[in-house]
Amino acid sequence: MAHPKRRQSNARTAKRRSHDHAEMPALAKCPNCGAFYEYHRVCPSCGYYRGKLAVATEE
Repeated sequence: MAHPKRRQSNARTAKRRSHDHAEMPALAKCPNCGAFYEYHRVCPSCGYYRGKLAVATEE
C-alpha cells in the first residue's frame, strides 16, 4: 500500500476542506398557514403536507 512521503500542510488541508461547510436548507412557504418549512417535510406549525393534514398538532 502506498504511503505519503511528506506530511500535508495545514494550509493545504484547509484549502481542500473549504467547500465542506454546511449550507442553509431551501425553505418553502406553507400555503395553509404561511410559515416557512423545509421542502419535502411536514409543516412544523400546522402539520400539513401537500395540502392534507399529516400530523395533528395541538393548538
